[in-house]
Amino acid sequence: MDTVSNAVHYVFLATAACFVLGLHLMNHPRTARRGNTISAGAMAVAIAATVWLVAHEGTISTTGWLVLASGGLVGAALGLYAAREVKMTAMPQLVSLFNAVGGGAAALIAVNDLLQADHPAALGARVSLPGALDIVIGAVTFSGSLIAAGKLQGVVSGAPVVFPGARLLNVVLPASFVVGTAWLVLSPDSRTALYGLVAVALLFGVTMVLPIGGADMPVVIALLNAFTGSAVAMAGFVLNETALIIAGMLVSSSGGILTKLM
Repeated sequence: MDTVSNAVHYVFLATAACFVLGLHLMNHPRTARRGNTISAGAMAVAIAATVWLVAHEGTISTTGWLVLASGGLVGAALGLYAAREVKMTAMPQLVSLFNAVGGGAAALIAVNDLLQADHPAALGARVSLPGALDIVIGAVTFSGSLIAAGKLQGVVSGAPVVFPGARLLNVVLPASFVVGTAWLVLSPDSRTALYGLVAVALLFGVTMVLPIGGADMPVVIALLNAFTGSAVAMAGFVLNETALIIAGMLVSSSGGILTKLM
């Protein structure tokens, strides 16, 4: 590691500590806003540090920087619009959409790393296993969160949607995760295993949420929030990024606790 890499590593550790502090402050209404500000500020610092590191390494072309900048600006604009214009009564739908974006982004990180690896077959279980788990959890979260948001918004029927063979399918699909994950770990260069795992996970997200009524969607959203955190943590293992791992596990554990309380 050179000086810049070491500095960025320590910045990531500091931001991870800020995430923990921010979550702690959210325990009380009087300090929740401060905790949210600290966490958001820490994330901004982590993003800036990542940009600094990537620029220092010189691994991205000018076109790549333009794509990243465009995506960042569009995302920031949409986030600002949502924060200002979405009514409080629509917050559950918005949170569900955020879950979908987070889970989908985490899954795409693993897909990209597996596809872009110079020697995929030599990745080993240290990358391919968390990568496979990232894909499964992230894809399930993406499609499941979209269905949950649709149910709350009235785009999808709020009543439980059950079709013949749904229960059997919801048993077969998770079993397919085990097979697909093992296949991808043993053969990280297999495009069939990769794309199959993505497709099965996306399908399970839909079949998992459809049979649940709209009244129970807040619980489902809390669970999917925990899934998002787990997917982000797995992405952290794939990228070997401490801040992502800690932030993801914080979201996962808090979402799991909230689901149990609800």
